[in-house]
Parts: sequence; C-alpha cells; structure tokens
Amino acid sequence: MPDIGAGVLITRPEPGASETAARVISLGLRPIVAPVLDIRILRARIPAPMGLQAILVTSGNAIPALPASHHDLPVLAVGETTAARLRAAGFARVTSADGDANALAALVAQSCVREAAPLLLITGRRQGKVLATDLRGRGFRVIHRAGYEVVLVTALPQSASDALAAGEVSAALFFSAESARQCVRLMQTACLQEAARAVDALAIGRPAVVALQDLPWRRIRVASRPTQDAMLALLR
Repeated sequence: MPDIGAGVLITRPEPGASETAARVISLGLRPIVAPVLDIRILRARIPAPMGLQAILVTSGNAIPALPASHHDLPVLAVGETTAARLRAAGFARVTSADGDANALAALVAQSCVREAAPLLLITGRRQGKVLATDLRGRGFRVIHRAGYEVVLVTALPQSASDALAAGEVSAALFFSAESARQCVRLMQTACLQEAARAVDALAIGRPAVVALQDLPWRRIRVASRPTQDAMLALLR
C-alpha cells in the first residue's frame, strides 16, 4: 500500500475520474486527477422503446445518449459502477454483470430471449464490435449504436507532470488499455519516462498491462476482477 498521503494518478475520463478521486481520498491517499481521454457525447439514432427487449451498456459514458423514454426498459450493465450511474439517471430495471464484456454476454444469455425483440447495445464509437458479434453468434438480434466517442488529450495537466517529476506519485490507476496507451505516450512526450520507476501501475486487465510495458514502472499489478473495487483494493 502507498504511504498515507501519497499521490495516486487517476487517468480515467470524467465523470468517473472525480468519483474515483473521492474513493482514493477515503483511503487516506491524495488523488491526482489527470484524465488522458475526453468523452464526447454523440447523437445516436435510438430505436423506440417498444421495439426493444433490453438495453446493454458497457460504460457509464454512454448513459447521456439514452433518452428518458427508455427508462422503463430492462438494462444490463457491465459492472456495478455503471449500474449505479444508470439508476441515478432514472433507469428503474438495472442488472449488473459485475465484470467485463464476457460477463455481460453471459448475463444476456441467462436473462434475455433469443426469439424476442432486439437488444440495443450502446458503446463508444469503434467499440463493442466483439460483444455484438458474440451475441449475434448466440442467436440474439443486436442493434449497435455509438453513444459517445473518446478524444485523446494532448498533454498531461501541469499538476500531474509536476507530481511525477517530483516523485510524489506512488501509484497510477488505468481503467482501460486506451487510457494506458495514451498516458504512456504523454509521459514519453513530457520526458517523464524515468519518473515511472517510482510508480506502481495498477491495471484493470491484461490489455492495459500490454499497453503499459513501454515504460519502466516500479511494478505493474492487475486487478483480480475488472471492477473499480478490485482496482482500489490494490491500494490497500
């Protein structure tokens, strides 16, 4: 566990970054919020609710693209954090797969009817193709829509660069392979490669580990499950 008051770099985009920062504070650690990705909401063509069986949500970032008219539909969320955000947004029938895309596919297979109306899968642009293909292979009809897109940030915040250069960061959290890749790029651009030697890189899954290997981190650790709780457990 990092020393009390040690800096924890949070690379995920908002609004998730602020939520994670609050959890880091509760552990007695100092969050350094440095999103390396921005989220841009898209105008998705969402089918009418009466023509859908359920909605599948792989990220809380997609929630703003879903209209209030769909609040009564069953929603299957990839994890509990996304499920909580869906409930807060007004969706009444939310079930969490409490895992990753594979867990979500398994939940769909258990909970949905292949012969019934289509499923609406809403993801980021250029994301979700593997899940959609998996579900179609299982016999489900899937309507896939992009509810947001990821935009790369061009530089680390000055506060994050300063903390890394000063050796004030003990751990960095990476919630996706994309954020890991971009953080590595930005640290290389800022000539902060050597700063990684003092930092534990904490990854949500193996794809993020692969993306992190271009920097000499003190060590790379992987969460036991692809959830925020499992990520934060690595800080204890």
